[in-house]
Formats: sequence, structure tokens, C-alpha cells
Amino acid sequence: MLKGILNFTHHLLEESVDKGDTVIDATCGNGHDTLFLTKLVGENGHVFGFDIQDQAITNTKNRLALNKSNNATIIKDSHSNFIHHMPVDKLTRLGGAIFNLGYLPGSDKSVITRSESTILAVEGILSHMKQNGIVVLVVYHGHEGGETEKEQLVRYMHLLDQKLFHVLYYGFINQKNDPPFILAIQKRN
Repeated sequence: MLKGILNFTHHLLEESVDKGDTVIDATCGNGHDTLFLTKLVGENGHVFGFDIQDQAITNTKNRLALNKSNNATIIKDSHSNFIHHMPVDKLTRLGGAIFNLGYLPGSDKSVITRSESTILAVEGILSHMKQNGIVVLVVYHGHEGGETEKEQLVRYMHLLDQKLFHVLYYGFINQKNDPPFILAIQKRN
């Protein structure tokens, strides 16, 4: 049975992230992935969540509070600045990261992710990632600016050294209306 995009995203993270790891939710959005990650890393792990929109920060904090999750730090800043917000001891256990690219559902559709900041964040995360750690990007590209972001991200992924990283492209090609797809990067041994 083929897994849907979000189910497969969570499956990839479950396979590579260990209890006690540090993980990054690079685009908090409404907090669904942040909450998932807090459960995945357990009480000894930690989630750092980033978003540039007040609504996303509020939604995520509310979702975490409602579920009594206290192993996350939510930061209003670009994911490209993650390094400025994470203590060194947390970086040594960086096991995974997730990006949901595009715009925050139910909000201003003119505020979108951009490939420049995303690639900068991915490069920084990969430099601190533990062996077999994974970065998963869910690419929503059916909006203005989305096609450009998609093309630049795919071009960047093609340049990653296959001796250092496995790169996966996962998506459904017979769906209408620009279906999202996954780009996943796993750091090799």
C-alpha cells in the first residue's frame, strides 16, 4: 500500500529519529508536525520550531499547550537562522528536520517560503546532522512563486554528493492541481 505524502513524511522521520534527539520543525504552520515531533523524540529529546508569522507561532504554541507538550522551543524567525537559536549541546543530537513549503493554510497567501532561505537552512542542518539523520521537505508548489521554488530546490538536490547523502523524490504523478511531493535527504554513514 502506498503511503500518502504526510504519512510517508512521518514514516521517514520515525525511521531515522531516535528518542532523545533534537529535531527541527522549520515551518511550524499550525503545529501538527511540531506536536508529532515532540512525541517522536520523547521527554529527553527537544524540538525547535521556526516560523516567521505570528499566527503560526500562536497556533503552534496553543496546540502544544493543549497537548501538554513541554519539550519544544518555538521561535519567530526564519529557519535559515536556526543556528542562532540552538545551544551547541542540542546540535550534537540533531536527528531530523521537516519543512512544509508554500504558505500557511488559512492565512495570507502572499507570505510564502523561498528557496534561498530554505536551501541555506538545509545546508546548515545537514552540516550538523547525525549519521543517518534526515531532512524531509514537503513541497507545495501550486501557488504563485511555488514553481520557481520547486525548480531551484530540485536543482540543489541534484548537486548533493551521492557519497555523502541519499536524496529521495517521492510524489504521485497522476494527481491534478500540482500535488505536493517529498524531497528527503539522508546523511550517509
